[in-house]
Amino acid sequence: MPPTISPPIYFSQFNVTSQVFHRTPLSYALVNLKPLKPGHVLICPRRVAPTFQDLNRSEIADLFETAQVVSGMIRRVYDAPAVNIAIQDGPEAGQTVPHLHIHIIPRHRGDFGGQADRVYDLLESREGYVGGALKERWSGVDDGLRRARGEDEMRTEAELLRMEMEKAPFAGSTGESGEDDGTSSTNFTS
Repeated sequence: MPPTISPPIYFSQFNVTSQVFHRTPLSYALVNLKPLKPGHVLICPRRVAPTFQDLNRSEIADLFETAQVVSGMIRRVYDAPAVNIAIQDGPEAGQTVPHLHIHIIPRHRGDFGGQADRVYDLLESREGYVGGALKERWSGVDDGLRRARGEDEMRTEAELLRMEMEKAPFAGSTGESGEDDGTSSTNFTS
């Protein structure tokens, strides 16, 4: 029997299927075209919904459950004691792609020059302008502030993270008892 081919996955109008490393019936996780730091990934609803208010209850539940599972994996893989979980809900909040998404950003003591809240400034700045970078990627132009990564680099990272997602349980994941089993695995920071 031939392999089942999934339909393409879109981040707004952009086909990001090769960047996706985790899927649920209502959400997906993908590597970031212009990450603020290694391990910065995005969680999106499968349906292109511009804002949080456009989601239904099932999509909200699935989106946040996916964010919890993926952030646990990111903490483990990038040896991060903390993560930022952020939504820029609308253009006035810094959203540059009209498809709701959650940023998962691994954090370490002293990153961003020891200014922990600087991450929010970077998300809202030209440096965090992923919408423009997506358009520029297809036109071959980069904004020069933060390098847009190539398709091969993102596909490779997505495959590594896909394999890591299969290694459950992981830090941040709990079993029926609610206890973390402390399972450890690959660490990309070494």
